[in-house]
Amino acid sequence: MSDPTTVDVNGVSVTPTSDGDTPLLTVLRDELGLLGSRFGCGQGLCGACMVDVDGTAMPSCQTPLWQVAGQQVTTVEGLGTDGSPHPVQQAILDRQAAQCGFCLSGIVVAAAALLAEEPDADADRVAEALDRNLCRCGAQRRIIDAVLAAGGAR
Repeated sequence: MSDPTTVDVNGVSVTPTSDGDTPLLTVLRDELGLLGSRFGCGQGLCGACMVDVDGTAMPSCQTPLWQVAGQQVTTVEGLGTDGSPHPVQQAILDRQAAQCGFCLSGIVVAAAALLAEEPDADADRVAEALDRNLCRCGAQRRIIDAVLAAGGAR
């Protein structure tokens, strides 16, 4: 086992017991009990496992723990609370933009990272930023509309 890796997850400094080569997704779900990030394809292609690492949306299934050492990791659980959801979460709820919800945590994280960097992103830019997030239910247009509304809410 390699040296312990300390990482900030949703504002809390943690030192997981997993080896540094363990995928971040495994640490989040199995060790920290954060189940919002989903295992989809396991190849970083579907976006279901997206987390924000220091302002950049990254697939946690392909990111080893050592790669995020000392960085800020935000999962969907860290974006808002039941009483105070993140603007993207609220806009998706308000516009009923989700269907099955499997892909949604990764989409919310990627959209929040985009809006933090570009609050006035247009529809083309939102679509580009969410290109790595697959939604098999076909709710992409409603999701893009919700993200645009969330950008306007900031």
